[in-house]
Amino acid sequence: MRPISPTWTKFWISHYNKYVAVDEKPVASFETGLQELETIVKEMESADLPLERALALFEKGMQLSDTCRKQLEEAETRIELLVRKGDKIQPEPFRTDKA
Repeated sequence: MRPISPTWTKFWISHYNKYVAVDEKPVASFETGLQELETIVKEMESADLPLERALALFEKGMQLSDTCRKQLEEAETRIELLVRKGDKIQPEPFRTDKA
């Protein structure tokens, strides 16, 4: 078996990376993250998607999902409820029913 030339290897890797590349830019906002997730889902639902591209999209989708979940958790901790106590209105931290 002949060894593969370095030139051929570089060519193949550069074309492979372009084919399966998924945009790696950070999510600017929660809404942008959701839009990107919707785009990924639509592409993954297409019947002509090669396995490697599907795996790359799945990985990116999981990253986006995690980022959006963290953004929601951060927003939840910033939310305060205004509660009337006697004749005063005081802010209280938002509490969920999670146990």
